[in-house]
Amino acid sequence: MHRKTDWSENRKDDKGEMSFSGMVKEELSRQIGLARHCKMAELAAILCSCGKMECFSGDSKLKIQTENEAVARKCFTLLQKTFNIETDVSNSRIDRFRKGNLYCISIIDQFLVKEILDSAKLEFSGVSGGMPLVSNSIVYQRDCCKRAFVRGAFLSAGSISDPQKGYHFEIVCPSQEISGQLQEIIHSFHIDAKMVLRKKSYVLYVKEGAQIVDMLAIMEANVALMDLENIRILKEMRNSVNRKVNCETANINKTVNAAVKQIEDIRLLEEKVGLESLNEGLEEIARLRLQYPEATLKELGLMLNPQVGKSGVNHRLRKLSLLADDLRENKEELL
Repeated sequence: MHRKTDWSENRKDDKGEMSFSGMVKEELSRQIGLARHCKMAELAAILCSCGKMECFSGDSKLKIQTENEAVARKCFTLLQKTFNIETDVSNSRIDRFRKGNLYCISIIDQFLVKEILDSAKLEFSGVSGGMPLVSNSIVYQRDCCKRAFVRGAFLSAGSISDPQKGYHFEIVCPSQEISGQLQEIIHSFHIDAKMVLRKKSYVLYVKEGAQIVDMLAIMEANVALMDLENIRILKEMRNSVNRKVNCETANINKTVNAAVKQIEDIRLLEEKVGLESLNEGLEEIARLRLQYPEATLKELGLMLNPQVGKSGVNHRLRKLSLLADDLRENKEELL
């Protein structure tokens, strides 16, 4: 069943909330380039993913299909503003097993079809149902047109993960040629987009958080960019705090374990040979350690007379530890 589209509908998740990717696309669907050449570049990118030619009895029909309302709305607006085309958007259920709608824009007028393809520098394979390819890079020669082309490609076939969970940006391309064109454009902005074959599609992806921010800037998704930056800052602050807490905890544990070992060694020396048998410096630090088990090396050094630095205190405690180890070894030999 087909019906005319109501643009008030929005794709949401099961909880009625739009995903981060959906919010980015919603923002981009309202971002219209001022110049005609930018509109043309964005339209060309959308047609590369969503457009196909259908031939019946010698006549050709340009058909644009998408499951995303934002893409259909954007395509409708671009056609209207660049070619003054008034066309309906049909809206039907995908099938009874899948949620969502399928939006379709059809252009039957042969003159308009030729004008659109010529203006967007698009070529089709000649096979009915074939996908188009940009035949001339002039369509995205300017920087502003490159931005518009990337925006159109992401709108029609891209996704971005929830930054609260992780960083992943990708655009799915129907052919290696289209993927190569798009990768070259993205590389021109000094972003390392990698390509991978997934099933029968070629996927361009970016996984580094700062570069995903740059991708949003290229597409002029400024609201989403600020949201992502705020999330990144909060995550970095949390990670920094966690690292400091973990480091301090590790240092405390190390200090406590060292103090426990020192007290065990001193108790052994006290039991076997008596602390009074030690030289004056070792006896003094041994008695202070027993009296102040939680004191730091610096604090112990300040209690000595004359005062000693951390390295000096550590040196004396190590000597006590070596003496205790010698006693343990001698005991084992006797056994």
